Amino acid sequence: MSDRLRSALVRAVHVVSAAAFAVAAYFSVAPSAHAQARKAAAFDAAPCLACHKPIKEFHDSGKHKGVGCNACHGNLDQHAADRKARPSTNMDPAACGACHKLQYDSQFTMNWEKPARWEKSQQTGPSPNPAWDKLMAPHGFTREHNLARSHQHMVLDQFVVDRAFGGRFEPKQGWQYLTRSGNYKVWDVLKDNYPDNTDQKVFKPGTAAAANPVCMSCKTQDHILDWAYMGDPAPTAKWSRTSKVVEFVKDVNHAMNCFFCHDPHAAKPRVVRDALIQALTRPEKDTLWHQDTRAGKIEVKDLGVRGHTRKIAMLDRYDTKLQCGQCHVEYNCNPGTDPTTGQAIGMADQRANHFPFKSVNEIGKHYSDLKFRDFRHQITGALLWKGQHPDVENYYGSKHQKAGVECHQCHMPKMKDAKTGKTYTSHWQTSPKHYIKQTCLQCHGEWSERQAKYVMESLNARIQGKTRKAEYWLTRMIDKFEEAKNAGVNEAALKQVREKHYEAHIHWEWWTASNGAAFHNPDQTTESLAKSVTLSQEGIKLLDDAMAKRRSEQRSAAAAPAPSPAPKAN
Repeated sequence: MSDRLRSALVRAVHVVSAAAFAVAAYFSVAPSAHAQARKAAAFDAAPCLACHKPIKEFHDSGKHKGVGCNACHGNLDQHAADRKARPSTNMDPAACGACHKLQYDSQFTMNWEKPARWEKSQQTGPSPNPAWDKLMAPHGFTREHNLARSHQHMVLDQFVVDRAFGGRFEPKQGWQYLTRSGNYKVWDVLKDNYPDNTDQKVFKPGTAAAANPVCMSCKTQDHILDWAYMGDPAPTAKWSRTSKVVEFVKDVNHAMNCFFCHDPHAAKPRVVRDALIQALTRPEKDTLWHQDTRAGKIEVKDLGVRGHTRKIAMLDRYDTKLQCGQCHVEYNCNPGTDPTTGQAIGMADQRANHFPFKSVNEIGKHYSDLKFRDFRHQITGALLWKGQHPDVENYYGSKHQKAGVECHQCHMPKMKDAKTGKTYTSHWQTSPKHYIKQTCLQCHGEWSERQAKYVMESLNARIQGKTRKAEYWLTRMIDKFEEAKNAGVNEAALKQVREKHYEAHIHWEWWTASNGAAFHNPDQTTESLAKSVTLSQEGIKLLDDAMAKRRSEQRSAAAAPAPSPAPKAN
């Protein structure tokens, strides 16, 4: 940076009053205070943009052109004097809430209908026990796999769930933390019971230590500036896929930052998840997005002035199948096993950060081609896949998707503020049950709200019934496998059944891992669950035939005359 530019930046920064600058820079400031700070003084961005040239294109073309750099960055005068002195960046959604108050307030609406710590394996869950624990053993998710609640709690709930950090983190106020709602810093709520070490291990019985830096990427992007593309280790990136996860999460405070979907400089739609960007730019052009004739177009931008590459994908319009698809998809975010060699795959391998972005009928082959499996089943020994939440993939090909309806029209509808009459987009990403008039009835005007809810509940009831059938046959196959193995059935027959187990498991687990599958694509859900049943039944027949053959061999061996004794030597 030249002396002339540095001096200009220093002068620009000092235009801002000390009080206003302090208000704009700190994370805990309320949105109204941020707004007052912005109004207090102008900011000359020219010196900043002279060095940060990739940002200039965004800044000059967007609605945030008049917003000063000091609204989201602090320590600018120190940075101007010494470029090695990094400015601070405000990751708190409250910074955006300063101007976008209605969106901000709606984002932190609490859904009191969804209890915390509600395990999916409970009797009313998507996959109740005893099937769940048997089908997933010994995966860490069997320790505690909770249903999602309000997005505001994504980070908090991830830190305290029994499967993630081995019982290391606990709320400072015990169970009273459940009364909290709204925007907050996670480390104001939690404590580390083992601050003398950063080991990622099991501290308490009944827990698992399954979390890693990649799995945090859909919960928060607090780390966005210190993370190289794909989480690859880089000398200038503070964090990577291989970082100690306990150290990594101590640097995290906010859930679901606004800049996941909104570029802060251009105020235009974008995506930031690196594995999604990699999937969309695969030379094979094999994703559901590539097949979508209505899909929004992307322009991938290489960023990273700190010595390592970052990438974002700017969208030509809001395409919420991509924006929600940064998280509400099936993705791999953990170590695993190569099924062809049996060798372990660690976090240093880029397969530990991977988006297929494909349908349930393609996912089995995709992971076989990738040579990746998540875990080995405790009873059958089959190498299996563990689903995340393939909600967007399910929606592709559905009647609503073909009609041009997108995620936000059902989960983030346009609302009218009762006080001002202003129309805004709700950022309470929740079930359309909470605003039937603004969602379902916009197209189905002949329905009442009660009828719309009745349709949803009826579709869900049917799919839950089909899921229970798939679980019955899967558990039956596993029990039969154990019986066959104990009976001495040969390994060749067992190997065939393990392949059936892999496929049948996919067509069950895909739907128990999904949110709203019954409504998103009921036809595909029914068809896929029926495949799971058929595959399990085929596996059972293989085992029955193998055991019948084994019994026949044993009977033949028992009926055969004893061999004549060898003649004695003279």
